Amino acid sequence: MLAGRLSVFIVFALNGMVIGSWAPRMPTVADQIDASPGELGLALLGASLGMIAAASLTGRWCARFGARALVLVSALATVGILPLMAIVTSPLQLGIALILLGASVGMLDVAMNVAAVTVVRRTERPIMPVFHAGFSFGALAGSIGAAFAAGHGTALLGHFLAMSIFAVVVTLAVIWFVPREEPAADPATHASADRRMLRRPVLWLLGVIALCSAIVEGGSGDWSALFAVRERGMDEASAAITFSVFCVAMGVVRLFGERAERRFGADRMLVGGALVAGIGLLATAIVPSGPLAFVGFGLAGGGLAFAFPVALNMAGAVGRRGDGTGGEREIGFVTTIAYSGFLVGPPMLGGIAQITNLEVAVGFTGVVAMLIVPAALAAAAARRREENEAPDRVPALNRR
Repeated sequence: MLAGRLSVFIVFALNGMVIGSWAPRMPTVADQIDASPGELGLALLGASLGMIAAASLTGRWCARFGARALVLVSALATVGILPLMAIVTSPLQLGIALILLGASVGMLDVAMNVAAVTVVRRTERPIMPVFHAGFSFGALAGSIGAAFAAGHGTALLGHFLAMSIFAVVVTLAVIWFVPREEPAADPATHASADRRMLRRPVLWLLGVIALCSAIVEGGSGDWSALFAVRERGMDEASAAITFSVFCVAMGVVRLFGERAERRFGADRMLVGGALVAGIGLLATAIVPSGPLAFVGFGLAGGGLAFAFPVALNMAGAVGRRGDGTGGEREIGFVTTIAYSGFLVGPPMLGGIAQITNLEVAVGFTGVVAMLIVPAALAAAAARRREENEAPDRVPALNRR
């Protein structure tokens, strides 16, 4: 199973690298198409819309065709679409390209998480956060590569083509080691599973956990640097480090996720992490200190490191069938809810900042992070109730 673990980790890292490669070069793309901030903002919504649409369907496709097939198709689609970002000539074309890219990335995200849950089941080890650490460090590597390319005047097309060629080679090298579960073949079973899924409170609560995490992560990415400049008087170079601190803290903490989950259990990790993240962001908003901003965003990244991977792992667990398979739809369902946070979070925080100021907006993200606490406690109670009602359907998770 070592080959399976390593292949899934590489897929996570590769997905992060692709996202980290194009996002930092959006200023160059904006200059290329001469887009105003408003036009660029509307175009960027395309990525979120594509991700939400794809995530809502990919869980079903994974259940029918298997995660490995979806990983291959979506990874190749992603690297095929990426170079289009370099040749767009208008905001409309950019928006269409981002819808396509968002859809392929969203499909890959769900498929690789389904494959990761399969590895967790087969190894019987709580290593979901470790896979997500691969994504975090992949995104960091992609952003460093983008910064290098921009600093050396590398054309967008050359940069994106190089990333695509690298991604194709890596994908083809590891895809056959990605674990695959036998899909359920009965269409009636699929329809019945979809109806039951929508009536399960535990899945909606897990979706709330992932949603809150996405709002904080998206808000930190879009507003942390601006907050540091306008509210804490930092120069732009120093301010840019705030989100890097968030990302590095998240990636490092995820690397130790297996050890932490074995010791404290998934429920305690969610609750404790949310409290740490909320306290860090609230302190950042209240205390007028530049250095504290680095600490606060670092605590937020570390505190939320477990929220998304643990919520998806739990979703896969509550969807597990008696034969040990299943959970694909549940993962897609929770992921779809989470992606809506990336869609509504940044503009919502921008509206709060417009009405009040960025300190209030950052403080609001701290409150959102703490909403994970009641959601996690309610999800644990709902999961225990389901286990008592149907112990053969919902396997117990590692908790203390």
